[in-house]
Amino acid sequence: MALLPPDPVYCLKSPDLSAFHSLCFHTSERLHAGTTKGTVQLWDLQSNRTNYQLSVGTSPIINITHTEDALITQEKEGYVKLWELTNSAYVLRHEVSTNHVGFCRFVYLGTPQRSPANTPTSVIIPKGGSSISILCGRTFCERQKLTAGDKAHQSRLPPLGTVMCFKPIELQGGSYLLAGYESGTIILWDLNTSKPISHIQLDGEECLMDLDYDPVTNRGICGGSSDKITVFSLDRKTLELCRKSEIAIKNAGVHRVRIRKDLKVFASAGWDGRVRIFSWKSLRPLAVLTEHKGELMDIVYSDEKVSMWKAVIMAAAGSDGQISLWDLYN
Repeated sequence: MALLPPDPVYCLKSPDLSAFHSLCFHTSERLHAGTTKGTVQLWDLQSNRTNYQLSVGTSPIINITHTEDALITQEKEGYVKLWELTNSAYVLRHEVSTNHVGFCRFVYLGTPQRSPANTPTSVIIPKGGSSISILCGRTFCERQKLTAGDKAHQSRLPPLGTVMCFKPIELQGGSYLLAGYESGTIILWDLNTSKPISHIQLDGEECLMDLDYDPVTNRGICGGSSDKITVFSLDRKTLELCRKSEIAIKNAGVHRVRIRKDLKVFASAGWDGRVRIFSWKSLRPLAVLTEHKGELMDIVYSDEKVSMWKAVIMAAAGSDGQISLWDLYN
């Protein structure tokens, strides 16, 4: 049974009352938030104030990522843009249209640890329908495309619908991509050959919204329109996906599922405005956070401790125009 929820350490409220769609930590002291009005707000977590706002477009900012020297934004209408960080502001350097109007978020793939410094970075984006495109992280030129509609793949795969989420992973020295689709299908793509390796089909009519994966235990989680979170595994030798178990939730609908870096807990952001915290080891529910009054759109964790609270912080945000900050260790 879930415990009584703790209190947030702080709640940030949008000065213009706009709802939030996306979050990312730039450093442990700076939090970026994408709004439904097409802007990105920069929050200083030492003063808990927003002192900079970037106008990106006219549609909701459904995803943002900050690299060492640039901000990457994604608009719901389909544009992904790279903004270079200069001394005084962000300057638009590249943009590309995904031809995808929906909620599938891009993924930035930086240089892996212990890799040569000249190893290229990538931005993985939805590219209309069930296709996925991999861009150069610097120039936004397309390097690779994954298309499930190819005749060679159609006989092996069920109807997929629109791509909804993906997660790049490394296995046995190879690069792969887990992708979830509107039909409730998860596919493991081999990025070296651009071919699907294995897939699983979830029960019912679930439309997947997000997935996450832990390479240490070879387990993943996914959630979507149903009233459950599904746990799946990946066999290291055969690379076969396997559905393992389900976690029931009280109200249907999950926008985000996120495993914390230390692999102790994971969290889900619900359509009902609830953040649900689970043990990653036992999958047992630990707490239900009820601070928000509208559907939640995003959850992120800081990589380092935030000095104000001397702790790693989880941030959650959604349609009620506030960002809640949580110290889950306490």
